Amino acid sequence: MSMVKIEHLRKEYPNVTPLKDVNAEINKGDVISIIGPSGTGKSTLLRCLNQLEKPTSGTVTFNGKVITDPKCKMEKVRQKMGMVFQSFNLFSNLTVIDNITAAPVSLLGISKDEAYDEGTALLKRVGLAEKALSYPDELSGGQKQRVAIARAIAMKPEMILFDEPTSALDPTMVGEVLQVIRSLAKEGMTMMIVTHEMKFARDVSNRVFYMDDGGIYEEGTPEEIFGSPQKEKTRIFIKRLKQLPQVIESPDFDFIAYSSQLEQFGRNNSLSEKAIHNLLLVFEESVTQGISKKNGVFPINILTEFSEIDESISFEVSYSGDNFDLVKDGDELSAAIIKKCCSKVDHSFDNEKNKLLCVVKNQKK
Repeated sequence: MSMVKIEHLRKEYPNVTPLKDVNAEINKGDVISIIGPSGTGKSTLLRCLNQLEKPTSGTVTFNGKVITDPKCKMEKVRQKMGMVFQSFNLFSNLTVIDNITAAPVSLLGISKDEAYDEGTALLKRVGLAEKALSYPDELSGGQKQRVAIARAIAMKPEMILFDEPTSALDPTMVGEVLQVIRSLAKEGMTMMIVTHEMKFARDVSNRVFYMDDGGIYEEGTPEEIFGSPQKEKTRIFIKRLKQLPQVIESPDFDFIAYSSQLEQFGRNNSLSEKAIHNLLLVFEESVTQGISKKNGVFPINILTEFSEIDESISFEVSYSGDNFDLVKDGDELSAAIIKKCCSKVDHSFDNEKNKLLCVVKNQKK
């Protein structure tokens, strides 16, 4: 069942448009992680959903009600759509228990005694019962964020928006906050979470939005997004790829300059001397001794990639002309050297386009 429907949402600022055309549906029970590079509108999307930022155009529907309508009473909507901020936003002059009970008493009309009992139970739930009478300044960052989550739950929301809930925390405190969010996911709470914690996003979500180019660039299950992303920008982000594109226009190309670029790419990514040596050999035997001489069709496009996640090195060569598999049809010695330097070598041919993909061995010594 659709709880939130986002249609053609756009947000413009004087010098930038972070959201150009966002469309999505959020169903009851969804746990959606929103990932992507900085500045791609992730937090802006959440803030437009609960109207902390007014969209330039488009509509947001929550439980069948158009909440972007100027006549909509957002204070009522926000009681059902809680939000947890990266900067906690606790009242420093109130104790922890008062931070949690203030809104239920004033907005929901719950008695102070009932709110206190429920607030105490929530503090036990997030592991902070002993901090009920402490003030926010007496808490660690992780404890403050757990109080902020308890405060959001106290309003009995139907969904909660999390805006980078761990970004302001010391790394040692991240786990305690993520554990609380995981428990909410298991209980069926509908959540949208802007996060840079990729493992958490993969483990806890049933859907992932990758944001780029002013919208939801790609979406899918964690298995789809993290395991086999379909779009290039998603793949680069997920695998934390460093890339070196090169184009060879003629057989008289500057071999030394191209080799130096590859060598510097390897050093910039802290590859071992052996791995750099493997990469340079694959370049020399595949391009210099092989494709440019035997195939003779230019340009030759090269893309070298290094993944910071699994430390893999790929060397991909694309070229036109007849079906020419360097390993099978080229020089035997060159083929043997390439195979020795690589853990995998694949050739494909489609529509007069050849592609040679070499997974270069990243040997440490």
